[in-house]
Amino acid sequence: MTIYHKIRSKLLRESKCLLRDIRYYLGLDHSFYKNARGSRILIYHGICKHDHTRFNPIFLTAKTFEKQLKLFKKHCNIITLDDYYNKRFSDDKFNICITFDDGYANNYQYVLPSLEKHNVPATFFVTGITNEGYDILWNDFLGIVSKYGPEKIIYKTELYYKGAHNQYFSAENHIALKDKLRKGGFVEKADMMKILYPVVPFKNDEWNTDYWLQMTKGQIKELAASPYAQIGAHGYYHNDLALINIEDAFNEMVQVKQYLETIIEKPVISIAFPYGSYNQGIINKAKSAGYTQLLAMDFSNDADVADQTMRERFTVNPFISPVNQLYATITRKYD
Repeated sequence: MTIYHKIRSKLLRESKCLLRDIRYYLGLDHSFYKNARGSRILIYHGICKHDHTRFNPIFLTAKTFEKQLKLFKKHCNIITLDDYYNKRFSDDKFNICITFDDGYANNYQYVLPSLEKHNVPATFFVTGITNEGYDILWNDFLGIVSKYGPEKIIYKTELYYKGAHNQYFSAENHIALKDKLRKGGFVEKADMMKILYPVVPFKNDEWNTDYWLQMTKGQIKELAASPYAQIGAHGYYHNDLALINIEDAFNEMVQVKQYLETIIEKPVISIAFPYGSYNQGIINKAKSAGYTQLLAMDFSNDADVADQTMRERFTVNPFISPVNQLYATITRKYD
Protein backbone atom coordinates (compact mmCIF):
# COMPACT_ATOMS: atom_id res chain seq x y z
CA MET A 1 0.00 0.00 0.00
CA THR A 2 1.41 3.39 -1.00
CA ILE A 3 1.69 6.31 1.41
CA TYR A 4 -1.15 8.01 -0.49
CA HIS A 5 -3.45 5.05 0.02
CA LYS A 6 -2.49 4.77 3.70
CA ILE A 7 -3.31 8.44 4.27
CA ARG A 8 -6.57 8.13 2.34
CA SER A 9 -7.56 5.02 4.28
CA LYS A 10 -6.79 6.73 7.59
CA LEU A 11 -8.84 9.80 6.65
CA LEU A 12 -11.78 7.64 5.60
CA ARG A 13 -11.71 5.77 8.91
CA GLU A 14 -11.53 8.98 10.89
CA SER A 15 -14.39 10.49 8.88
CA LYS A 16 -16.53 7.42 9.44
CA CYS A 17 -15.85 7.52 13.19
CA LEU A 18 -16.64 11.22 13.41
CA LEU A 19 -19.88 10.72 11.49
CA ARG A 20 -20.86 7.92 13.86
CA ASP A 21 -20.30 10.21 16.86
CA ILE A 22 -22.42 12.93 15.26
CA ARG A 23 -25.23 10.52 14.40
CA TYR A 24 -25.24 9.17 17.95
CA TYR A 25 -25.48 12.57 19.64
CA LEU A 26 -28.19 13.64 17.18
CA GLY A 27 -30.15 10.52 18.11
CA LEU A 28 -30.11 9.17 14.56
CA ASP A 29 -28.77 5.71 15.58
CA HIS A 30 -31.07 5.24 18.53
CA SER A 31 -32.78 2.20 17.03
CA PHE A 32 -29.46 0.43 16.36
CA TYR A 33 -28.41 0.52 20.01
CA LYS A 34 -31.91 -0.17 21.30
CA ASN A 35 -32.31 -3.26 19.13
CA ALA A 36 -28.77 -4.62 19.53
CA ARG A 37 -28.70 -8.16 20.90
CA GLY A 38 -25.94 -10.63 21.64
CA SER A 39 -22.97 -10.77 24.00
CA ARG A 40 -19.31 -9.86 24.17
CA ILE A 41 -16.41 -10.17 26.61
CA LEU A 42 -14.16 -7.13 26.51
CA ILE A 43 -10.42 -7.02 27.26
CA TYR A 44 -8.90 -4.01 28.96
CA HIS A 45 -5.37 -3.69 30.30
CA GLY A 46 -4.05 -0.54 31.95
CA ILE A 47 -5.77 2.71 32.93
CA CYS A 48 -3.81 5.93 33.46
CA LYS A 49 -4.54 9.59 34.11
CA HIS A 50 -2.81 11.07 31.06
CA ASP A 51 -0.82 10.21 27.94
CA HIS A 52 -2.21 6.72 27.49
CA THR A 53 0.12 5.82 24.62
CA ARG A 54 3.34 6.74 26.45
CA PHE A 55 4.67 3.18 26.68
CA ASN A 56 2.30 0.94 24.74
CA PRO A 57 -0.91 1.03 22.68
CA ILE A 58 -3.17 -0.85 25.10
CA PHE A 59 -3.86 1.72 27.85
CA LEU A 60 -6.86 4.04 28.22
CA THR A 61 -7.20 7.19 30.26
CA ALA A 62 -9.42 7.04 33.32
CA LYS A 63 -11.60 9.72 31.74
CA THR A 64 -12.20 7.64 28.61
CA PHE A 65 -12.90 4.51 30.64
CA GLU A 66 -15.45 6.40 32.71
CA LYS A 67 -17.22 7.58 29.54
CA GLN A 68 -17.27 4.04 28.18
CA LEU A 69 -18.80 2.70 31.37
CA LYS A 70 -21.58 5.28 31.20
CA LEU A 71 -22.39 4.35 27.60
CA PHE A 72 -22.25 0.62 28.30
CA LYS A 73 -24.53 0.97 31.28
CA LYS A 74 -26.99 3.07 29.29
CA HIS A 75 -27.25 0.73 26.31
CA CYS A 76 -26.08 -2.69 27.53
CA ASN A 77 -26.55 -5.25 30.25
CA ILE A 78 -23.19 -5.56 32.03
CA ILE A 79 -22.77 -8.95 33.69
CA THR A 80 -20.20 -10.95 35.64
CA LEU A 81 -18.00 -13.59 34.05
CA ASP A 82 -19.88 -16.28 35.95
CA ASP A 83 -23.18 -15.02 34.54
CA TYR A 84 -21.66 -14.94 31.07
CA TYR A 85 -20.63 -18.58 31.32
CA ASN A 86 -24.02 -19.54 32.69
CA LYS A 87 -25.72 -17.59 29.86
CA ARG A 88 -27.68 -15.38 32.20
CA PHE A 89 -28.22 -12.87 29.42
CA SER A 90 -30.78 -10.14 29.01
CA ASP A 91 -33.18 -10.60 26.13
CA ASP A 92 -33.76 -6.85 25.96
CA LYS A 93 -30.20 -5.50 25.69
CA PHE A 94 -26.77 -6.35 24.35
CA ASN A 95 -24.76 -8.16 27.04
CA ILE A 96 -21.22 -7.17 28.01
CA CYS A 97 -18.67 -8.71 30.37
CA ILE A 98 -15.66 -6.56 31.30
CA THR A 99 -12.24 -8.08 31.95
CA PHE A 100 -8.80 -6.65 32.73
CA ASP A 101 -5.51 -8.40 32.01
CA ASP A 102 -2.03 -8.04 33.55
CA GLY A 103 -2.76 -7.04 37.16
CA TYR A 104 -1.70 -3.41 37.04
CA ALA A 105 -1.90 -1.34 40.24
CA ASN A 106 -3.81 1.24 38.21
CA ASN A 107 -6.69 -1.26 38.04
CA TYR A 108 -6.99 -1.03 41.80
CA GLN A 109 -6.44 2.73 41.88
CA TYR A 110 -8.68 3.89 39.01
CA VAL A 111 -10.89 1.02 37.85
CA LEU A 112 -12.28 -0.23 41.15
CA PRO A 113 -13.69 3.20 42.20
CA SER A 114 -15.42 3.51 38.80
CA LEU A 115 -16.92 0.03 39.06
CA GLU A 116 -18.28 0.76 42.52
CA LYS A 117 -19.54 4.19 41.44
CA HIS A 118 -21.54 2.73 38.55
CA ASN A 119 -22.37 -0.67 40.14
CA VAL A 120 -20.60 -2.51 37.32
CA PRO A 121 -18.79 -5.88 37.68
CA ALA A 122 -15.45 -6.86 36.15
CA THR A 123 -12.95 -9.70 36.29
CA PHE A 124 -9.23 -9.06 36.80
CA PHE A 125 -6.67 -11.56 35.53
CA VAL A 126 -3.54 -11.35 37.65
CA THR A 127 -0.10 -13.00 37.54
CA GLY A 128 2.01 -14.27 40.43
CA ILE A 129 4.99 -12.08 39.58
CA THR A 130 4.86 -10.05 42.81
CA ASN A 131 5.31 -13.27 44.75
CA GLU A 132 8.73 -13.56 43.11
CA GLY A 133 9.76 -10.07 44.20
CA TYR A 134 9.04 -8.26 40.92
CA ASP A 135 6.77 -5.23 40.57
CA ILE A 136 6.73 -5.20 36.76
CA LEU A 137 5.98 -7.71 34.00
CA TRP A 138 8.97 -8.64 31.85
CA ASN A 139 7.35 -7.43 28.61
CA ASP A 140 6.49 -4.04 30.13
CA PHE A 141 10.08 -3.74 31.33
CA LEU A 142 11.47 -4.48 27.89
CA GLY A 143 8.96 -2.14 26.26
CA ILE A 144 10.07 0.77 28.41
CA VAL A 145 13.75 0.05 27.85
CA SER A 146 13.17 -0.32 24.11
CA LYS A 147 11.39 3.02 23.87
CA TYR A 148 13.79 5.09 25.95
CA GLY A 149 17.02 3.18 25.50
CA PRO A 150 19.85 4.00 23.06
CA GLU A 151 19.79 3.16 19.36
CA LYS A 152 22.07 0.17 19.97
CA ILE A 153 22.66 -2.12 22.94
CA ILE A 154 24.83 -5.13 23.69
CA TYR A 155 22.90 -7.91 25.37
CA LYS A 156 24.82 -11.07 26.25
CA THR A 157 27.57 -10.23 23.75
CA GLU A 158 25.04 -9.78 20.93
CA LEU A 159 24.40 -6.45 19.21
CA TYR A 160 20.82 -5.20 18.97
CA TYR A 161 19.63 -2.14 17.11
CA LYS A 162 16.38 -0.20 17.42
CA GLY A 163 13.97 -0.85 14.55
CA ALA A 164 10.23 -0.75 13.89
CA HIS A 165 8.03 0.27 16.83
CA ASN A 166 11.16 0.98 18.91
CA GLN A 167 11.89 -2.71 19.27
CA TYR A 168 15.42 -4.06 19.56
CA PHE A 169 16.40 -6.40 16.73
CA SER A 170 19.42 -8.67 16.56
CA ALA A 171 22.07 -7.37 14.16
CA GLU A 172 22.92 -10.98 13.41
CA ASN A 173 19.56 -12.49 12.45
CA HIS A 174 17.11 -9.52 12.70
CA ILE A 175 14.93 -11.32 15.24
CA ALA A 176 13.35 -9.05 17.84
CA LEU A 177 14.69 -9.48 21.37
CA LYS A 178 11.09 -9.54 22.58
CA ASP A 179 10.29 -12.51 20.35
CA LYS A 180 13.41 -14.38 21.43
CA LEU A 181 12.56 -13.96 25.09
CA ARG A 182 8.90 -14.83 24.61
CA LYS A 183 9.85 -18.33 23.47
CA GLY A 184 11.62 -19.13 26.72
CA GLY A 185 10.92 -19.38 30.42
CA PHE A 186 11.31 -16.76 33.09
CA VAL A 187 14.95 -17.32 34.06
CA GLU A 188 16.30 -15.58 30.97
CA LYS A 189 13.69 -12.82 31.24
CA ALA A 190 14.71 -12.13 34.83
CA ASP A 191 18.32 -12.05 33.68
CA MET A 192 17.39 -9.55 30.98
CA MET A 193 15.74 -7.24 33.52
CA LYS A 194 18.82 -7.31 35.71
CA ILE A 195 21.20 -6.64 32.82
CA LEU A 196 19.23 -3.91 31.04
CA TYR A 197 17.84 -1.89 33.94
CA PRO A 198 20.95 0.36 34.15
CA VAL A 199 20.30 1.33 30.50
CA VAL A 200 17.05 3.08 31.51
CA PRO A 201 16.61 3.30 35.32
CA PHE A 202 12.95 4.28 34.90
CA LYS A 203 11.93 3.44 38.47
CA ASN A 204 13.61 6.65 39.59
CA ASP A 205 10.69 8.56 38.02
CA GLU A 206 7.69 8.02 40.30
CA TRP A 207 5.30 9.66 37.85
CA ASN A 208 5.79 6.71 35.52
CA THR A 209 4.40 4.05 37.86
CA ASP A 210 0.87 4.19 36.43
CA TYR A 211 2.21 2.57 33.29
CA TRP A 212 3.94 -0.50 34.71
CA LEU A 213 3.49 -1.04 38.45
CA GLN A 214 1.84 -4.30 39.49
CA MET A 215 -0.73 -4.68 42.26
CA THR A 216 0.56 -5.68 45.68
CA LYS A 217 -0.84 -8.67 47.52
CA GLY A 218 -2.78 -6.27 49.73
CA GLN A 219 -4.33 -4.52 46.74
CA ILE A 220 -5.29 -7.85 45.17
CA LYS A 221 -6.99 -8.85 48.41
CA GLU A 222 -8.86 -5.52 48.68
CA LEU A 223 -9.91 -5.74 45.04
CA ALA A 224 -11.27 -9.26 45.55
CA ALA A 225 -13.25 -8.09 48.58
CA SER A 226 -15.37 -5.81 46.40
CA PRO A 227 -18.71 -7.26 45.25
CA TYR A 228 -17.90 -5.83 41.81
CA ALA A 229 -14.60 -7.65 41.28
CA GLN A 230 -13.68 -11.23 40.50
CA ILE A 231 -10.07 -12.45 40.40
CA GLY A 232 -8.76 -14.80 37.73
CA ALA A 233 -5.30 -16.07 36.78
CA HIS A 234 -3.03 -14.78 34.03
CA GLY A 235 -0.14 -17.18 34.35
CA TYR A 236 2.44 -17.03 37.11
CA TYR A 237 5.28 -15.27 35.24
CA HIS A 238 3.29 -13.93 32.27
CA ASN A 239 5.04 -16.41 30.01
CA ASP A 240 3.55 -17.46 26.70
CA LEU A 241 2.19 -20.79 27.91
CA ALA A 242 1.93 -22.24 24.41
CA LEU A 243 5.62 -21.62 23.69
CA ILE A 244 7.24 -22.99 26.83
CA ASN A 245 7.56 -26.61 27.99
CA ILE A 246 4.08 -28.04 28.56
CA GLU A 247 4.85 -29.27 32.07
CA ASP A 248 6.32 -25.88 33.00
CA ALA A 249 3.11 -24.29 31.69
CA PHE A 250 1.03 -26.66 33.81
CA ASN A 251 3.09 -25.88 36.91
CA GLU A 252 2.64 -22.15 36.29
CA MET A 253 -1.12 -22.52 36.06
CA VAL A 254 -1.22 -24.52 39.28
CA GLN A 255 1.19 -22.16 41.04
CA VAL A 256 -0.67 -18.95 40.20
CA LYS A 257 -3.99 -20.52 41.16
CA GLN A 258 -2.65 -21.50 44.58
CA TYR A 259 -0.98 -18.11 45.05
CA LEU A 260 -4.14 -16.12 44.29
CA GLU A 261 -6.42 -18.38 46.29
CA THR A 262 -4.18 -17.95 49.32
CA ILE A 263 -4.46 -14.16 49.01
CA ILE A 264 -8.18 -13.77 48.31
CA GLU A 265 -9.39 -16.86 50.21
CA LYS A 266 -11.75 -17.72 47.36
CA PRO A 267 -11.58 -20.29 44.53
CA VAL A 268 -9.90 -19.09 41.34
CA ILE A 269 -11.56 -20.92 38.44
CA SER A 270 -10.82 -18.64 35.49
CA ILE A 271 -7.64 -18.12 33.51
CA ALA A 272 -6.92 -15.72 30.65
CA PHE A 273 -4.04 -17.05 28.58
CA PRO A 274 -1.22 -14.45 28.37
CA TYR A 275 -1.08 -12.88 24.88
CA GLY A 276 -4.20 -14.91 24.06
CA SER A 277 -1.80 -17.73 23.17
CA TYR A 278 -2.80 -21.35 23.69
CA ASN A 279 -3.10 -24.77 22.05
CA GLN A 280 -4.98 -27.97 22.80
CA GLY A 281 -2.30 -29.12 25.21
CA ILE A 282 -2.64 -25.91 27.21
CA ILE A 283 -6.42 -26.27 27.26
CA ASN A 284 -6.10 -29.80 28.64
CA LYS A 285 -3.54 -28.76 31.26
CA ALA A 286 -5.65 -25.77 32.33
CA LYS A 287 -8.58 -28.06 32.97
CA SER A 288 -6.33 -30.46 34.88
CA ALA A 289 -5.15 -27.54 37.01
CA GLY A 290 -8.75 -26.90 38.06
CA TYR A 291 -9.85 -24.09 35.76
CA THR A 292 -13.36 -24.22 34.32
CA GLN A 293 -13.32 -20.83 32.58
CA LEU A 294 -10.64 -20.48 29.88
CA LEU A 295 -10.34 -17.11 28.13
CA ALA A 296 -8.59 -16.54 24.81
CA MET A 297 -8.80 -13.69 22.32
CA ASP A 298 -9.62 -15.14 18.91
CA PHE A 299 -10.02 -18.90 18.82
CA SER A 300 -7.09 -20.59 17.10
CA ASN A 301 -9.18 -23.64 16.22
CA ASP A 302 -12.78 -23.79 14.98
CA ALA A 303 -13.40 -26.75 17.27
CA ASP A 304 -12.87 -24.54 20.32
CA VAL A 305 -16.35 -23.08 19.80
CA ALA A 306 -17.80 -26.36 21.04
CA ASP A 307 -15.66 -26.39 24.20
CA GLN A 308 -17.90 -25.14 26.99
CA THR A 309 -14.94 -23.92 29.04
CA MET A 310 -13.58 -21.67 26.27
CA ARG A 311 -14.64 -18.12 25.45
CA GLU A 312 -13.35 -15.53 22.99
CA ARG A 313 -12.78 -11.90 23.95
CA PHE A 314 -12.64 -8.59 22.11
CA THR A 315 -9.83 -6.12 22.78
CA VAL A 316 -10.77 -2.50 23.46
CA ASN A 317 -9.32 0.04 21.03
CA PRO A 318 -7.76 3.03 22.87
CA PHE A 319 -7.68 5.18 19.73
CA ILE A 320 -11.40 5.61 19.12
CA SER A 321 -14.20 7.47 20.88
CA PRO A 322 -16.46 5.80 23.47
CA VAL A 323 -19.35 5.82 20.99
CA ASN A 324 -17.26 4.07 18.37
CA GLN A 325 -16.07 1.57 20.97
CA LEU A 326 -19.70 0.80 21.82
CA TYR A 327 -20.48 0.31 18.14
CA ALA A 328 -17.42 -1.91 17.59
CA THR A 329 -18.27 -3.97 20.67
CA ILE A 330 -21.72 -4.73 19.31
CA THR A 331 -20.57 -5.47 15.76
CA ARG A 332 -17.27 -7.12 16.79
CA LYS A 333 -15.27 -5.23 14.22
CA TYR A 334 -13.25 -2.05 13.89
CA ASP A 335 -13.78 0.00 10.73
